[in-house]
Parts: sequence; C-alpha cells; structure tokens
Amino acid sequence: MMPLLTMERVSVRFGGLVAVNQLDLEVRQGEILALIGPNGAGKSTVFNLITGIYRPTEGTIRFRGEIINDKHPHEIAARGISRTFQTIHLFNELPVFENVLIGAHTQGKSGFLGALGGFLPVKRREERALADLARECLALVQLDCKVDELAKNLSYGEQRRLEIARALAVRPRLLLLDEPAAGMNPQEKKELMDLIRKIQVSGITILVVEHDMKFVMGLSDRIAVLDYGAKIAEGLPEEIRSNPAVIEAYLGKGVSGQC
Repeated sequence: MMPLLTMERVSVRFGGLVAVNQLDLEVRQGEILALIGPNGAGKSTVFNLITGIYRPTEGTIRFRGEIINDKHPHEIAARGISRTFQTIHLFNELPVFENVLIGAHTQGKSGFLGALGGFLPVKRREERALADLARECLALVQLDCKVDELAKNLSYGEQRRLEIARALAVRPRLLLLDEPAAGMNPQEKKELMDLIRKIQVSGITILVVEHDMKFVMGLSDRIAVLDYGAKIAEGLPEEIRSNPAVIEAYLGKGVSGQC
C-alpha cells in the first residue's frame, strides 16, 4: 500500500539555521504516528511544511502520491490535510456551532466566506449539508449539547475538542494534532486519547506532536523522534522507549521505565 504522506530528504533553512535537516518520514494510511523530540527539535516546523505554511529548501513532500511542495495552505487543505495548533485558534466571540461551520464551509462551493454572513450566496441544500457535517463533528467530540455557547466560555479541554471538531469539518484524510494534550488534566487527557482513537477508527490517519510521553506511548502505533531537526529514531513505542539515542536526547537518563 502506498504511504499516505512521505517526506523525502526534506530540509528547511531560515538564514543560517537548519530547522529541519534531510528528513525522511512516512505516514501510513490509518495509523497514529507520533512525532516527538525536545523543544526546538523542528516538530512544529514539520507541520508547517506539510500544511504549506513553509516551503522546503530542498526535498520532496508527497500526499497520496502527489507532490505538494509548491501548494498553498488552502490547496493542501482541499486535498485532505487539516491541523490544530499549539495555541488554540478559535473565534472566541462566535458560538460553538459557527466555529465548526466555518471549517465545514471549506467543503462547500461558496468556500470560507459563506460562513461569515453571506458574502457569497449558497444554495439551501448545501447549507443544510454543511450544517449536518458541523453537527456530526460536534457530536463526535461530545460538544453537541453546547452548540449555542460562545467558544470563549468553554473550558480549556472543551476548547481543545472544539478545535479538533473544526479540523474534522474539513473532512481530512490526514489530521495533524500539535500538542493536543498540553495543559490538560489527567481525566481530560484520557478523554482526548479516547477521542483520537475514535477518529482513527473512522478512517482518518493522524500525525501528532506531543510532549507527554505517557500519552504518546499509550496512543501511538509508531513514533518518530527528532533532535536538532534530524530524525534520530523511528519505531514502535516499546522500541522507542528503550532506544539509547532517544533516552539520551529526549527522555532523560532513567526515564525509559517510567513511560
């Protein structure tokens, strides 16, 4: 089976800084792949490369066999890649439902502006279909009972789930989650882990960046490890847990048995 996404010898430089260095990475259809590494290792830069915010200095990124190096973010999203961010990005003064509907409108003929008050008219049938899609996404993240609540009034964990719902409204084949468990309490992390597994079962492939090693080890099918922009290890969670290079670079001496 062809990998869903591949990065082949991808590098990106900002002046004299090499943020990602000759990275080979394969994301397989249907898996949860975690990308870990110390702060500054290049993890979020990889997300920005995949989603078109940055363009590689060299190397090739393919999604479903198509080279996407030169595509703009909206073109990449239209091909089936969506993401969340380290810092929550919501329309805080809009209700929960409208936050997700904005994501859903990327799937309609009217596009994003159709969700913001009718700058571009849309057919009623399309509107109903997009509203149904938004409701499906909210139900999946268990926020369907808060459709009229302003986004700013949600708890932190609920805001994280709302951002995931909006990303799902793009109908992605590949979902990128950037530190989704950051700031969550243990119960919220458990609920998030269950949610991500439900998303995987629905047929969506997931690439996740996360610092919480207990979360990563309990969730991931495979793990890739970055250090100074280069991949230093890749394998199953139990392989990464005991890898000397990973322990030295990231997990810390004596940590492997605690993950």
